[in-house]
Amino acid sequence: MLYPIMTDSRMVMDLSGIWDFALDNGRGFDEKWYEKELTDPMTMPVPSSYNDLKEGASFRDHYGWVFYQKKISLPKAVRENERVVLRCDAATHEAIVYLNGFEIGRHRGGFLPFEFEIGKEMTDGDNLLTIAVSNIIDYTTLPVGGQSDMMSGGGAGGGFKSSKRSNHPNFDFFNYCGLTRPVRIYTTPKTYIDDVSLWAAVSGSDATLFYSIKVAGERADDAHKCTVEVFDRTGAKVSEGSGSNGSIVIKDVKLWQPLASYLYRVRITCEGDVYELPYGIRTVEVKGNKFLINGRPFYFKGYGKHEDTFPNGRGMNIPMYVKDISIMKWQGANSFRCSHYPYSEEMMRLADEEGLVVIDETTAVGVNFDFGGGANFGGQKVKTFDKEHGVRTFDHHMDVVRDLISRDKNYACVVMWNIANEPDSYSEGAYEYFEPLYKLAKELDPEKRPCTLTSVQMAGGPDTDISARLSDVICLNRYYGWYFGGPDLEGAAEYLRKELDEWQKLGKPLMFTEYGADTVMGLHDTTPVMYTEEYQVDYYRMNNELFDKYDFVVGEHVWNFADFATSQSLLRVQGNKKGLFTRDRKPKYAAHYFRERWNNIPDFDYKK
Repeated sequence: MLYPIMTDSRMVMDLSGIWDFALDNGRGFDEKWYEKELTDPMTMPVPSSYNDLKEGASFRDHYGWVFYQKKISLPKAVRENERVVLRCDAATHEAIVYLNGFEIGRHRGGFLPFEFEIGKEMTDGDNLLTIAVSNIIDYTTLPVGGQSDMMSGGGAGGGFKSSKRSNHPNFDFFNYCGLTRPVRIYTTPKTYIDDVSLWAAVSGSDATLFYSIKVAGERADDAHKCTVEVFDRTGAKVSEGSGSNGSIVIKDVKLWQPLASYLYRVRITCEGDVYELPYGIRTVEVKGNKFLINGRPFYFKGYGKHEDTFPNGRGMNIPMYVKDISIMKWQGANSFRCSHYPYSEEMMRLADEEGLVVIDETTAVGVNFDFGGGANFGGQKVKTFDKEHGVRTFDHHMDVVRDLISRDKNYACVVMWNIANEPDSYSEGAYEYFEPLYKLAKELDPEKRPCTLTSVQMAGGPDTDISARLSDVICLNRYYGWYFGGPDLEGAAEYLRKELDEWQKLGKPLMFTEYGADTVMGLHDTTPVMYTEEYQVDYYRMNNELFDKYDFVVGEHVWNFADFATSQSLLRVQGNKKGLFTRDRKPKYAAHYFRERWNNIPDFDYKK
């Protein structure tokens, strides 16, 4: 799916701003709120998560549907002569879109864009746009919801059951919801460029750029009339070609490099439609136990992150994107993981421009019924892939993989697809569930990027974890010295060493995609104890010293970049405190430790 931009043939209208808003009281659909203006609506900014923007637990923890409304209009000449599209970049987790009371489409999945043509449905004057959004999570959704919260085993309430209808996240971050990313209207000609796929091969000082263009609309059969032009940063044309499929050569190519981005501008013209996109040329390859970018062994230095700020929640926050990348570069980081969902396309475009390497991740978090006793804690134990009672996410998971790769396939920053975070990759049915997802990702991606899943600690080693058979790069989430073995760091180190010895036999590259310790900013002690800033540094120092001893360990992503909001539990003090930075981006002691470490570790050819 192409990012909406203004060109000679396209117009974009951003609908960001204040919308009318109402929480469904259980009668919204019966009373057809979408057919007329809301009665006594609240104000609500779009984009944003609504949860922290009004006061009270009943609002923050609302369960079910909400309704957004806005009046829109377009000139008649535009509606009659152009293709008019309504695009929502994210609606968490399900959306139904109405125009003037009539349903024009619906979408499941809260972190990827969807769009519908609306030109024929619009009339002269004001048109009432209503978007109903549901935050309900269950065994069919990604992320997964369960019968009780992931951490309810150690949380308030014990074995008590509440009569209140509520979500039960099988994941450890707050279930922020709403229209979290922009809503836009854009136009194209009646015959239009529907999709573009780019990929490259590098040979010596030159590159071959391959392209595939999909044309749709009235004269789609004339796709062979497309032209492709490539411009460098100065605006000089460096190559061109024609047709909807083909290749062109770029002489003396300038490669996209980690922290040294170079983006060409690719301009496509077809039957009166014009589309442009930035594109970085680089190669990615797994060779033996190394991860290669542009033919050189790369070492990942960075973080798992969250799109999480106050009071936006998971709402798009472009100033914070810029600040976060500035902090990353200050620390000497070169990469991050989109944990645990695809980030906004604005963040992906910024990472492309700034040269940050990205592991792109699906919304498949919580596909594991063993957490904290499992999604069935307090009830009958059910296996994750039980055909009758287990997760029912597979078809949706396939759709998410399709949509993610469709959106992000042309970003140079994306070097690996992560199929799932901490799934049940060790139980009966796991291979049958995940093998088709890996296969689909490889089929859809023209670059054939490496694929992985981030493995939960309870998955064990290569003998039990199907990631050993499926993943191109082994990605481990491990908490030796915190959840496992803390505070005995010496004993924890021995367990970590034993596990690394087992993975080393596999002959694949391995990186740590999570490791960390909850740390309260300003909590200190002369003897490092858990939750102090001193313990966090000792914890990381122990882990890193072991990573450095194994040449097949190709990276370290700490958990987490910054503190973030979670559901309430006795294990969380106003959220997860594993950040190197506070939620408002103030550095903890460990942030300075990593700044010194990472600035002394080269991006390439570490551990020769």
